[in-house]
Amino acid sequence: MPVPGDLDVNRRAVMAGTAASVAVAAAGASSSATAQQANSVLPTMARVSVNVNGRAQALDLDTRTTLLDMLREHLHLTGSKKGCDHGQCGACTVIVDGVRIYSCLTLAVMHQGGEVTTIEGLGTPDNLHPMQAAFIKHDGYQCGYCTPGQIVSGVAVLGEIKAGIPSHVTADLTSPVRFSEAEIRERMSGNICRCGAYSNIVEAMTEVAGPQSTRRQG
Repeated sequence: MPVPGDLDVNRRAVMAGTAASVAVAAAGASSSATAQQANSVLPTMARVSVNVNGRAQALDLDTRTTLLDMLREHLHLTGSKKGCDHGQCGACTVIVDGVRIYSCLTLAVMHQGGEVTTIEGLGTPDNLHPMQAAFIKHDGYQCGYCTPGQIVSGVAVLGEIKAGIPSHVTADLTSPVRFSEAEIRERMSGNICRCGAYSNIVEAMTEVAGPQSTRRQG
């Protein structure tokens, strides 16, 4: 008949062996899960061909790459800013096929063959776009972080008004859209300036719009 001491040793041995077996099984499962996870996140690459500021570009990109990251990280066009990265501040605004969009909210692969215009494509220090010159003249910026998006959006807004595209404040949808401060403020509302240079931005856009504009119209 076994003595109590022998039984204690056997119980401890069994418990230790069981714990070791569980640990080995858990480690194996964890290793397998890690391997599966690593395989599941391998990037899918695609050749993206776009025209950026008048130049053809062809890049091999992870299909998850945003248009903004393509411009900034791959083409080194850093004028378009990454502000909120949620489509709420407008600092990343660019024009794609004639339409202004938030480049942080769209994937580069979605614009295969598209025409992209960034702040770098509007003008140069020696040959400023009229909107750039007007922003400087009217001090339409302070820290300047949002300014590229504001200028690109401003150019697009004047194009929208000229084309007769209505906004939420357009009173008569059957008549030509009238240039007004209300139209500017409504259309530019997606571009946030935390420095508060809004009135100067309106003045700059009004000057570029020319004789057709009336500051207090509407």
